[in-house]
Amino acid sequence: MSALVSAGRIGLARGRIELRQTFTNTQDLWSYLFPTIVVIVVMLFMRDSKVPGVNFSLGSLTLPSVIGMSIAFGGLVNLAQQLVTEREDGTLLRAKAIPNGMLGYLIGKIVQSAGMVLIGVVLTLVPGIFLFQGLDLGLGSWLSLIGIVALGLVATMPLGAVIGSLIGSPRSMGLVMMPIMGTVGISGIFYPITSLPSWLQGIAQMFPIYWTGLGTRAALLPGSLAVVELGHSWRHLETVGVLAAWAVAGLILAPIVLRRMARRESGSAVAARREKALQRVPR
Repeated sequence: MSALVSAGRIGLARGRIELRQTFTNTQDLWSYLFPTIVVIVVMLFMRDSKVPGVNFSLGSLTLPSVIGMSIAFGGLVNLAQQLVTEREDGTLLRAKAIPNGMLGYLIGKIVQSAGMVLIGVVLTLVPGIFLFQGLDLGLGSWLSLIGIVALGLVATMPLGAVIGSLIGSPRSMGLVMMPIMGTVGISGIFYPITSLPSWLQGIAQMFPIYWTGLGTRAALLPGSLAVVELGHSWRHLETVGVLAAWAVAGLILAPIVLRRMARRESGSAVAARREKALQRVPR
């Protein structure tokens, strides 16, 4: 038990250090700022448009949706990218060689990935509060937002770990990004989902991106805006139920997949991946 507690403490410390390091290099800082700038600019162009059938700014409606998308997208992609990259460069193998090293490694990655998501949410929300009108910013709204952020991360980060364990190399992440971006496109993030065909609505509701977007809209928008949602309702119980189901499925599946991935890691496997990567580099 003491060894597990020690691994947990090391993982938390590692996560804090790695999160702090993201503020020290240009690439990570750009990854924080560039998506935020893009979505803010897009929403500003939408600010003067009205939600069909409702006298409410489409930009203000989109802001909480984008925050929900950031939670789900970050939970799915951040951890997956780090796992697949550090499996290739041997970082994960070195962690495996230490007693309870994999536990500390995973805790560190969870802390770092969750922190990156939260930073992205803050960077979008803070300017959005001043640029877009009509948001509900009462105490209940903030508590609801905190709840949906936590539930969204628990629902998506285990799936991100599964994805990162199954992908063979960082270059294969593009194959994962395409369906994820397609899911974003049909999840009512930038336009009410009720404007889509019913069969696309059904597909969108199978994935956590739609439900985190719905949850953040329910938290930050006036109750009257529920009229533009499916069933003219925020569907709080359904949101909690679906995200909880994804969380349970991910928490069951992730340890199994991670253990199998860790067992396959060896020095020869890392060397083979490095050699394969070098063969792709133009000479």
